Amino acid sequence: MKHMVSKHDGHQALIAQAENAWRENSGKLDTTYRLQYHMMPPAGWMNDPNGMIYFDGYYHLFYQHDPYQAKQGPMHWGHARSKDLVHWEHLPVALAPSEDYDKGGDKGQGCWSGSAVDNDGVFTLIYTGHVDGKKPEEVQCLATSNDGVTFHKHAANPIIADSPDAERFGFRDPKVWKNGDSWYMVVGYGKDGLGKAIMYVSKDLYSWEYKGTAVESDGTMGDMWECPDLFPLGAGDQHVLLISPMNIAPIKNLYVAGSFDYASCRFEQRHAAQIDYGFDFYAPQTLLDDRGRRIMIAWMNIWGATMPETAHGWLGGMTLPRELTIAEDGKLLSHPVPELAALRGSHIAAVAVVVADQSYVSIDGVHGDSLELEIVFDLTASDASEVGIRVRCSEDGTAFTEIGYSIPEQKLYTDRQLSGEGDGGISEAPLQLAAGGRLRLRLFLDRSSVELFAGEGRIAMTNRIYPKLQDTGISFFARGGDARIESLDAWELSSIW
Repeated sequence: MKHMVSKHDGHQALIAQAENAWRENSGKLDTTYRLQYHMMPPAGWMNDPNGMIYFDGYYHLFYQHDPYQAKQGPMHWGHARSKDLVHWEHLPVALAPSEDYDKGGDKGQGCWSGSAVDNDGVFTLIYTGHVDGKKPEEVQCLATSNDGVTFHKHAANPIIADSPDAERFGFRDPKVWKNGDSWYMVVGYGKDGLGKAIMYVSKDLYSWEYKGTAVESDGTMGDMWECPDLFPLGAGDQHVLLISPMNIAPIKNLYVAGSFDYASCRFEQRHAAQIDYGFDFYAPQTLLDDRGRRIMIAWMNIWGATMPETAHGWLGGMTLPRELTIAEDGKLLSHPVPELAALRGSHIAAVAVVVADQSYVSIDGVHGDSLELEIVFDLTASDASEVGIRVRCSEDGTAFTEIGYSIPEQKLYTDRQLSGEGDGGISEAPLQLAAGGRLRLRLFLDRSSVELFAGEGRIAMTNRIYPKLQDTGISFFARGGDARIESLDAWELSSIW
């Protein structure tokens, strides 16, 4: 059965059509907000990362994609690969909505999110076919490739045709992995107002047995769990479940840490928290690479946002790749992968910079729209109540994005109220100072994004911003008293395109 592929050539015709569309559209883009070192579509729409896998020497990243327009329409799977998690090569579209189980109208139905596995050398994609009719239907489907580029849908799709309650909706985003001799699939589900992660088991990837609910919302974690990703991390039976819960404003992402029993397919929750505290982080997915690292990438946008780049012929970017580890207290830690150091260009360092109360201090040479910054504030002898940095500042000081830390409240924040086009808002995260009264911040600034890391990997905060091209100033501030920057390192980052 596993060698059965569809003989229908309409799929490859649609792939070719999609390729022609994005090649033509990519030459018409307004590049004002185009990202310099984040994965983004060549043209058209991008959302959830899909099918992340390390296969045959490459990191593969698929993604939800409309190659024809910069809005969500019939969903294809875009495809890119990388040797180093930094430089990405766009490959032909992998999946197009071509069959009765994954095509329909023009409002987003198609080949929805899923995952990829190596099945004894056969590159295999497992995805949700979504069709909008009188009642939306979602089923789980499979496609294979012999060359890692051209994919053929299984002739007997769907491989799972019914949800547990036969509703066929709120039943999507399969993540598949192997443990021992069996394949395991976690699927996002919503029933009775509770988000759930439900489980299936298979010996061959084609015939699946439903095993029940691994874990579900306690009533405060959303009514539908999209894009679940369940994986071992750390010692023993420790596992982490990533979810994107619906209808739980303002939280858009969560992780649940605990233990998973493969015999019963039950997950015992020990800890739950946000993965990222910014506005623009959704649908994270992970892979295990050849070095045993658990690498995570997420969609660097969010549903309902203004998304100014849609007027420019494209939409969407991916976060930087982050390596996940787990702390002794069960909390999830994330760090940008070290390979990103390959982007570093000119370097400026400074030490012992005094920032006076109510002042905004600039450092010679530190400015731009594509930078990495590492900053250590020494607050041991400071009477300041707040310290931070403003990036993408206009010359007249009326436009900027502010990253700050409130010492009395022990709160880190990113304020984009004056960041330019797009949505405003202030994202916040609890953060205790490190031992010795140090505040350590690591910041990746791209042309239309800010990714902030703090707390030795415990805090990440991702936001899209849309300032004017000429607004590239950077300054440091203190309020309520003087402060001292113990050290600053700033690198210009090169474009990967």
